[in-house]
Formats: sequence, structure tokens, C-alpha cells
Amino acid sequence: MFKLRFWWYKQCNVYLKTPVEMIDNKNKVAVIFGVRNDSSIAYDIAVKLHQSGCKIALSYVDDTKLNVLQLLDDLGIPHHRARHVDVRDEGQISAFMQQVYTELGPVDYILHGVAFGNQQVMCYSLPGSDVPAPSYLNIPFEDFMDSFNISAYSLLRIARVAEPFLAEQASILTLTYNASQRVFPGYAGMSVNKAALENIVLYLANHFRLKKIRVNALSAGLVMTTSAGGINGVRKLRKMGKLTAPLGNIDVGDVGNAALYYFSDLSKKVTGNIHFVDGGFNIMGVAIDE
Repeated sequence: MFKLRFWWYKQCNVYLKTPVEMIDNKNKVAVIFGVRNDSSIAYDIAVKLHQSGCKIALSYVDDTKLNVLQLLDDLGIPHHRARHVDVRDEGQISAFMQQVYTELGPVDYILHGVAFGNQQVMCYSLPGSDVPAPSYLNIPFEDFMDSFNISAYSLLRIARVAEPFLAEQASILTLTYNASQRVFPGYAGMSVNKAALENIVLYLANHFRLKKIRVNALSAGLVMTTSAGGINGVRKLRKMGKLTAPLGNIDVGDVGNAALYYFSDLSKKVTGNIHFVDGGFNIMGVAIDE
């Protein structure tokens, strides 16, 4: 599946006119946190940045290492462009940024695509299970703080560590979700993290004003990533989105295309923006059932 997906990307570049062909990122440098596998949004963004001419470096954790290294192989990029990084560890982030800066030069783009919340935090039930979802009132504090550390505070930590390594007019982009503002059962505690993440975006955008570094977020609609697929009720939400969103459901490619705008000179005067890529689902006040 991994190689089949990459083959598809190559075919698109040969036969179709894509946003990648309209963006020139030659000699730009991007650091990408959060590639999980070929169904992840960060994967799509990494491939498109590479195709646009960008030099990319990827972080991984133990359970994503093989997929990240496989992606580098598919793109013809040496393995030393990837490094194990726990975003809770400032020292590991610093070592990674220093490595990229030393080899490739100032960093133009950073993607913060990391998020984590266990079943107790997100309060979802497993597909096919008769066990009820954990209660929102009973979210364990320690579990929630760990998810907050990884999913929200890590953006602030990465921005702080990366600041001396950033190029002029660099762009930092993160991934959020509409559950920051609305109730989505099965997302629960993670919605708090996304709300905090969006607030961090606003304050970072102001903080970096003198350096003309822009900070934005893409609020993606529900896509069938590996993580989403394990949550009970996701397919029902996808069906609802297909009917309710004016433009229907999205896929990871739609998010990747939007990311290219922020990872280019086209967005050099855009900062502090929460950019919805959800087919218009966010504008609807009621679900439409046809």
C-alpha cells in the first residue's frame, strides 16, 4: 500500500497539472514533525514539499520509524535526514534542528503534525466493542496532561527551539480540527488540546511579528487516517460530512494542497490564520440528511 500510494503521486505529477507544479520551493528547507504512514496528512505534505523542490527532514518515533524511512527511500533521500524526536523533549528537538541547520542551512518551513490522545482522553469506544466509551468526567489528569504536552504545548516548544534556526520570513504550520469549537463525541479531551493549539498559533503569530515569521493552522475535515479509523462512529461522521458539507468530504490531498500555499511565498503576508479545509462543513448549523 505504501509504495502504491507513492506511485500514484508520481503519476499525478506526470499526467496532471497539480499545485506542486505551480509552487517553486527550490533550495527551501522544511522540517516535518508527525509523518505516521501513507494515510497521514503529514505524509501527503512531505511528498508535495519534496516534489515542489524543497529539501525535507522528518522526525519519527519508535512506531513510525519504518514508515518514515520507507518514505525517504521512495523519495531518494538519505536516512540521516530523519531523526528520532520525542516532542516532549526539548533537547531532542534542539539536536534535530541543529542537525538540519548544519547540513541544509536556515529552515524555511516547519510542519507541526503531531497529536496524541489515548482512549481515556478521547472518550471513544472501539469498533465492534460492547464496552461503553469512557466518561468525559473521568478523564485522568495525567493522561490528559501528556496528550496536551504532545498535541498542543509541543508547538510552543518547537517554535522556541527553532527560532534561532529559522530563515527570514519562515512559515510554521500546524494541524487542528473543528472540535476545538464544537462538540464531537469521541474526541472529548483532544478538543481541549486543539482549542489550546489554536490559541498558541495566535500568540506565536504576534510574537514573531518583528521577524516576519508567519504561524498558521489548517483545520482539516475528517479524513480516514489510521488513527481516525480506530474510533467508533467515524464512518457515520464521514457519511454526515458527505451530505452536509457544501463541497462534500475531503481527503489528505486537499489538506496537502492547502499546506503548499502556506509553505510558499504566496502566503508571506498571512499569519495567525485558522484555515478550514473541510468542504465547508464548518459553516453549517445543522446536519443535512438526504
